[in-house]
Amino acid sequence: MENRVLTRLAYRINATLDRYLPEQRLFLKSDTATRFIRLRPATQAIALAGGGLLVAWTFIATSILLMDSISAGSDRDQSLRQQALFEERLTTLSNDRDRRAEEAVNAQDRFNLALAEVSDMQARLLASEDRRKELETGIDVIQNTLRRTIKERDEARAAADKARTALASAGGTHTEAGRARDALATLDIMAGALGNTAKERDEMARVAEAARDETAAITRSKEELELRNDAIFARLEEAVTVSMGPLDKMFRAAGMSPDDLLKQVKRGYSGQGGPLMPFVSTKGTTLSPDEQRANAILQGLDRMNLYRLAAVKSPFANPIPSGNYRFTSGFGYRRDPKGAGTRMHAGLDFAGSYGTAIRATADGVVVHAGWSNGYGRMVKIRHDFGLETLYGHMSQIRVSVGQRVSRGDRIGDMGNSGRSTGTHLHYEVHVGGRPVNPMTFIKAASDVF
Repeated sequence: MENRVLTRLAYRINATLDRYLPEQRLFLKSDTATRFIRLRPATQAIALAGGGLLVAWTFIATSILLMDSISAGSDRDQSLRQQALFEERLTTLSNDRDRRAEEAVNAQDRFNLALAEVSDMQARLLASEDRRKELETGIDVIQNTLRRTIKERDEARAAADKARTALASAGGTHTEAGRARDALATLDIMAGALGNTAKERDEMARVAEAARDETAAITRSKEELELRNDAIFARLEEAVTVSMGPLDKMFRAAGMSPDDLLKQVKRGYSGQGGPLMPFVSTKGTTLSPDEQRANAILQGLDRMNLYRLAAVKSPFANPIPSGNYRFTSGFGYRRDPKGAGTRMHAGLDFAGSYGTAIRATADGVVVHAGWSNGYGRMVKIRHDFGLETLYGHMSQIRVSVGQRVSRGDRIGDMGNSGRSTGTHLHYEVHVGGRPVNPMTFIKAASDVF
């Protein structure tokens, strides 16, 4: 019964399709017999439908491949343009940083020269002040001596007048007249001495006045020098402030405490030069305002130097500096294709050509170089300040455990090893053993450098 129903349904289908696809016969002739294959309308319809689906699938697959090729070319051009803009901006910022550093060095030289001039002028001013005080003391002594001499002269003249009056009234003797003449001679000598003393007093007064004029000129020069020093200090303070802001912001954006970072750099500092020494009073007195400002500037320059050392030892770089890549996956949680929940993607994925060079992003020591479950061929580098970087899915590893590498050294090639769906680099940054977003370091470095 069931076979009869199926046969009847097949007959109706073939009868309906026969108007559009009449039955065809394919004859096969051999030496002994002739055979044929019957192509019913339903069979022809199935063959046509299959061919149409095959053509449609071929058309759609070709379109997808063409769209991917066009999109890949557009992304590559955009990446090259971004790389050119990034390199141009990096060159501009590097030149500006060099100019700032040169200005700071020149300003420090001018500041040292100005301090030397101020010290010399202060010594000259103190010497002039001591000389003026000595002259004033000498003038006071001469004036007191002159007053005393004038008083004695007046008393001697009064005594001489009394003696003349007594001689005139009493007629006097030759002895008293001789005494009177001796007194007059003494008075003449004292008058001459008083005249010389008056001339010396006038000369000392002129010298004192000249000393006052020289002191006033030195004071004016000192004030002008202080104004110039203040302008130099202002420019240095501005330069230090402008240079410090982006560096401080860069480390904070990377999730690192600048104060703790600088303490670690100071503890492990072993380079040449060392921190700049502040001014210290050799007399045990309080530092002047200019010296205090100079100390603040030197501390700022020292902080900038420590920041420079910390930036060199931190992964503020791109693991694929050539720019021949595109981002395919970011940092954060994403849905697990094998499960219903989500899982943490602890790094960045850079897709590129097979064998693309992978570079170390900071100085450090290789602590792992080999196969790791999930990561495939993987390299892990330990840096200073509790930082680590991880590079996964490589096709080839070019370093070994214990090897010390520098920023920019080639550590491996991009590949597709481990749990991977295509050629790419999986890059992670760990701070204190905790994964953080590597894009924070890459973007922070691009904004500053």
